Amino acid sequence: MLDYITPVLLTYNEAENIGRTLSRLAWAKDIVVVDSGSTDETLALLSRIPQVRVFSRVFDTHGNQWDYAVHKTAIASPWILRLDADYQVTEALIEELRHLDPNAPVSAYRIFFGYAIFSRQLMSSLYPANTILLRKGCFSVWDKGHTEAWSVNGPVETLKARIIHDDWKSTELWLNAQGHYMRRELEKLRAERTGLSGWVRLTPPVMPIAVFLYCLFAKGLIFNGRAGMFYALQRLVAEAILSLMVLEEKLRYKNELRSGHVRTRTEV
Repeated sequence: MLDYITPVLLTYNEAENIGRTLSRLAWAKDIVVVDSGSTDETLALLSRIPQVRVFSRVFDTHGNQWDYAVHKTAIASPWILRLDADYQVTEALIEELRHLDPNAPVSAYRIFFGYAIFSRQLMSSLYPANTILLRKGCFSVWDKGHTEAWSVNGPVETLKARIIHDDWKSTELWLNAQGHYMRRELEKLRAERTGLSGWVRLTPPVMPIAVFLYCLFAKGLIFNGRAGMFYALQRLVAEAILSLMVLEEKLRYKNELRSGHVRTRTEV
């Protein structure tokens, strides 16, 4: 099956990750990378791998970027393995992929994830399983919140082996990205207005505190030491940014009421 798969990645300033990720893809005959204007060493590192084809596209949304990557880069293989630049394909997964039947009546395969903090693997995380091995012509992609969503037409099976999420980028870069991500996540929550989780996330400061305690104690990350604390604090900070945005909207609205210059409300 490996000869029938093209790994596809999106990059933007991924010098800390891309070398490790590509080292796990030596089996691939063709690797497609869509870069969003990296200014670090990402492009230089990509140029060292002969089977990598690099495309440049100005980033607007994840859905549009992925649609371009999987539909407009002349991928010849019948299967696509969509990867983030910080995904580490394990040897166990490579072996499982090797023995799959490319002609099986399956449209996609769901894969579970392990999570690592600077290569220190956690006992658990909040990272969900996802369909990342897809047959061409059997899926569509669109924007959903701060990321994208994929719809598969046809049967989906689940693989046993895992991919490891292991992002080595600095906290400063991570924080810079979270503001943009949480703004789009807030827009999604406002539009959907469904579910207990959505309500809690729109009711500061419940979710930041709850997710921190849940990660440490319910998920057992307190036993992962500093790496577990790092992950729990990341989740707290991400949710705290969302909570700050919710509170900002409420405060601005009340100020506009007092001043008599009320704009259209997008909340409550």
